[in-house]
Amino acid sequence: MRKPERLNALTGLRCFAAVNIVFFHFSDPQWFGWLAPVVNAGYASVSFFILLSGFVLAYNYAGRARAGKLDRVRFWKARFTRLYPIYLLSLLLAWRMVTQEYHAHSHGMFWTGMALTPLLLQGWVPPVATFLNTPAWTMSAESFYYAIFPWLAKWKRPVEAWRSVIQLGAVWMLGMIPGALYMAINPDGIAHPDRWSWGPWLQALKFTPLPHLASFVFGVVLAELDGLVERAGHLRLLLGLGGFAATFGLLSLGPRVPYAILHDGLLMPLFGCIVLGLAGENLLASALSWRPLVIVGEASYCLYLLHFNLWNLVHDSGVLERLGLKQYDPWITYALLIALALVALHVVEKPAQRQLRKWMSAQGAESGAQAGQIPDKWNRGLSHSSSTCQCAPAKGNSRQEQPARRPLSADSAFPGLKMRLYPRKTAKNGRQ
Repeated sequence: MRKPERLNALTGLRCFAAVNIVFFHFSDPQWFGWLAPVVNAGYASVSFFILLSGFVLAYNYAGRARAGKLDRVRFWKARFTRLYPIYLLSLLLAWRMVTQEYHAHSHGMFWTGMALTPLLLQGWVPPVATFLNTPAWTMSAESFYYAIFPWLAKWKRPVEAWRSVIQLGAVWMLGMIPGALYMAINPDGIAHPDRWSWGPWLQALKFTPLPHLASFVFGVVLAELDGLVERAGHLRLLLGLGGFAATFGLLSLGPRVPYAILHDGLLMPLFGCIVLGLAGENLLASALSWRPLVIVGEASYCLYLLHFNLWNLVHDSGVLERLGLKQYDPWITYALLIALALVALHVVEKPAQRQLRKWMSAQGAESGAQAGQIPDKWNRGLSHSSSTCQCAPAKGNSRQEQPARRPLSADSAFPGLKMRLYPRKTAKNGRQ
C-alpha cells in the first residue's frame, strides 16, 4: 500500500476559517472591503468546521465501523484526548468572566452553567450555551456528534455517486427545517433577525447541538461520495472554484438571504463542493497547501477556542498601552492571537494528548487515523490527528484501505467603530 498523501489544502482552508471567526468577533467587517460580506457572516465558518468534522471522521473510521471493527470506547477516548486539553485551557482563561456571568444570569442558571460547562453539556441549555467562553458551545455539540458517530458510520455506503448525491440532498433539506420553522413561526417576534438579534428561540437555533446535526451528518455522507470521485481531473477543480464563487455570491446578498437559514443549513452543498475540490489534485488545492497557511491551519482549533478570552485578557490587561503598541491595534492583536495559538498547540495540546493517551490507552483507536486517512485538526474529530489532513490517493473510483500502523509516539476600543469588538455579558447578549 502506498503511503497516504496529506490533504494540506483542507488544513490551509482551516486557517482562513479560523481567522475569519476572529475577524467576525473582533472587527468591523467594512475594514475588509470587498470581503466584508464574508467577515460579516463569519458564523458560517463554524458551520463549515462542523461539516468538515463529519467528513474527516467518516474518512477515518467509516470503513472500520461498517466492518464491525471500530471499538467505540477507544474511539470516544481518542476523541476526548483531542478535544479536552485545549477546551480546559479555554475555561481556565475565562476566570475573569465568572463575575460577569454571575450578574448576567439568575442564581440557578449561573450554577447550571458552572456545572454543565466543564462537562461539555452547556449547549443543551440555550441561556448558558455560551457560558464563560462564547465559541465553546460548539464543543458541546461536537461531543454529542462524537457520541453518536459510531452508529452513523455504519450506514451502508452507496456504490454509485448519484445515490450519494441524493442522500446529501435529503440531509440538506432536513438541515433547512429548523431555520425554516423559525422563519415561519417567528417565535421571538423579531421582524428581521440578524447577527445582532437576540431571542430565546434564536439562541436555541444558533447555539444548541440538534439544529447543527445535519451539517455533521452531511460531512459523514460527503466522505462516502469523496471515495467515488476521481482525485485528479477537472471535476474537483470545478467543484472547488464553483463552491467558493457561489458561497461568496450568496453572502454578498446580505440581508436579502434570511439569517435563520443562512446561519447553518443553506450553505451545506457549497461547503461540500469546496471540500471535494480541495480533497483533489488540482491547482486550487495546491494554492491552499502553501506552508504558512498549513502551519496556522494546524493550530486552528486552538485559535478558534482560545481567541475570545485571549482577546479580552490582552485588552483588559492594558499591555498594549504600556508597551506603546496601541496604535497598531487590532492588527497586532490578531498576530498575537495566532502566535499564542501556535504556542498552545505545541506546548499544551500535543503534550497533553500524548499523556492522556498513555493514561487512557486511547492509542489503539488513533492508529487507524494516523495510518490511513485524514487525521483531523479542528476536528479533534473540529474541529475540527496529526495536524494535517491525510488520505490515501484513489486509484480509479475506489478508495484504498491502508494497513494500520502504530501512531507516532463590543463597545469599540477603536475610534469611530460602532460595534462591540469584545462584548461583555448581558442577560440578552447572543454575540453571534
